Amino acid sequence: MGGSPAAADQRGGAANPALQTVALTGVASPEVIKPFSLIGVTWADPAARVDGFVQVRTRDLSTRRWSPWQTLETDGRAPADVRGSSDPLWVGPSDGVQARVTGARRPLPAGLRMDLINPDAEDAVTPRRASMGNVAAAGRAGMEGRLEKAAVPLPGRPHPRIVTRAGWRANEAIVKGPAEYTGPTQVFFVHHTATGNGYSCAQSAGIVRGIQAYQVRSRGWDDIGYNYLIDKCGTVFEGRGGGIARTVLGAHTLGFNANASAIAVIGSYGGRAVSTRVRTVIAAMAAYKLGAYGNPPAGRVVVTSGGSERFPAGRKVPLYRISGHRDAGQTACPGNALYAQLPSIRAIAGAAPTGLRMTGMRGSARAGAWYFTKGVIQPAWNVTTPLALINRFEVWVDGVLRVATPAGKHSAPIRLAPGGHTVSVRALHLSGRSTVVNSKVFADTSAPVFGREPDVALRPGTVNLGAVPMHLDWTVRDNASLGSVRLTRPATVNLGVRARTRNVGAPANRPTTFTVRATDRAFNAVSASVTRTPVVVSESSAQRSGTWRSLRNGSYLGGTAVGGSVRGTSATWRFSGSSAALVFSRGPRAGRVAVILDGRPQGTIDLRSTRAQARQVVWSRWWPQSGEHTVRIVVEGTPGRPGVALDGLVYLK
Repeated sequence: MGGSPAAADQRGGAANPALQTVALTGVASPEVIKPFSLIGVTWADPAARVDGFVQVRTRDLSTRRWSPWQTLETDGRAPADVRGSSDPLWVGPSDGVQARVTGARRPLPAGLRMDLINPDAEDAVTPRRASMGNVAAAGRAGMEGRLEKAAVPLPGRPHPRIVTRAGWRANEAIVKGPAEYTGPTQVFFVHHTATGNGYSCAQSAGIVRGIQAYQVRSRGWDDIGYNYLIDKCGTVFEGRGGGIARTVLGAHTLGFNANASAIAVIGSYGGRAVSTRVRTVIAAMAAYKLGAYGNPPAGRVVVTSGGSERFPAGRKVPLYRISGHRDAGQTACPGNALYAQLPSIRAIAGAAPTGLRMTGMRGSARAGAWYFTKGVIQPAWNVTTPLALINRFEVWVDGVLRVATPAGKHSAPIRLAPGGHTVSVRALHLSGRSTVVNSKVFADTSAPVFGREPDVALRPGTVNLGAVPMHLDWTVRDNASLGSVRLTRPATVNLGVRARTRNVGAPANRPTTFTVRATDRAFNAVSASVTRTPVVVSESSAQRSGTWRSLRNGSYLGGTAVGGSVRGTSATWRFSGSSAALVFSRGPRAGRVAVILDGRPQGTIDLRSTRAQARQVVWSRWWPQSGEHTVRIVVEGTPGRPGVALDGLVYLK
């Protein structure tokens, strides 16, 4: 079943209805479809089913571009249904619709119709009749999927730079009557003036004035016949008066002036092709005129001849949307060379924007596939398509239009709500086709959080009064992504986002502050600090029992230690702190000691090693809170190697 989509008439009429019902009879209707935003298909019997796939496509109210075909879900049913129905589909502000059913093997249910909903209106139901079309979708339809448009002002549809009639000093005194207007532009004709190529571009305006005078005075026309003219340098001139953006009825292609527009290249192009610039500007003009009405410049159309020497009146003639004069008349115009360039002109005019890419995202930092921001970003982009062919750029956030910019503006600031978003930049060609590039952006206003604030504990290693061995511990997390974790005091060190501990050192008997700063990808930051003093307590200050002897050597802390080899010899310290460590010498003949903490045995430490090592932390403990503790060591008197060298205790306060 075939037919034409209903067309909206924006020049007046009844208020837009809240509901329009469109019976799917297979018969096209000339009546106007008022704006709507949501569509569903219903039928009389709620128990019935639609066999096959119900598909619709709609025309965007602002761009006049048709969407792709979309399939409605028809397998849902509720007990309270009074009519069978599909799931509804949000299509955004639209003013035309087509529907089709494919794959049906049984008759369709009775009373099948489209229900068109305008959520902003509250007037009575206005019945309509429309067609079920079987027309292929022409081009892409804006953003992929069901993107909802927000109330965002759109820049005016631009036209290529044009020298107005005042600019080329048209003779308005010889114009014989007011401009006439025709319907939406269905075809764009390319001509040449056949006036020769021996001119400078500074003479182009004079040539246009001459053509006007010839066509009016000598040929008796009302005005210059072409809608536009272009010289060999790519400068476009407004032709017949009536408004650059309007559908002025020209006198350029006999039998095919209605619903058409035309451009004439100044010169003769039988054996000489136009330049790349001229070709691009012709394509831009064609896309500007055809795309304004949703007509794909690279497509075809069947038009009805108004009567010419080649096609009698009433003949249905298939034409390219961008055609040469010779396609409609018995003429060599626009010349063999220019005619041979029409396929490339169609390709340029009908292409989607190419080379669209993000060039930056000010106010954010990129990590992998994501950008991170505190909330305000300014995406920047570029395209390789000439800007003369670009209608506008749009920035969408999660399927909602947020900003629209003219073709010459390639960035726009946007504020994002906290959380992850898809930010899409859409380049819209004058033809109506578009290209989209997506970016993942996470807006984060929360600083990282320390699960465990930094703390230090004594660790195994060699004790020096200038550097007592400790390890710094912390845990930190972020709701999005950590960017960096750094130690900023007492020195600057990159700790890495995955690490949770790091070996550090600090001078004995002096307080040292350790500060960890965590920064997320959006540059929110948090810092936390811990201050500790490593106190070195001499072995001589311990409460000792049994047999100890004094040892002197420059390798000991303070040059002295005590040695014990008799089983049961002991030393005890009492202190208040958050971590403690015992310092001994190790060696091939060193023995073993037992450790008792707060009255509880902690096991035996074997001090033997392959080589002599002084000032070694051989045992350590850490507590989450500073408190009073007692540490006692007892010499075991190991057979064959009973001796131990005790060099003191270290604790943190």
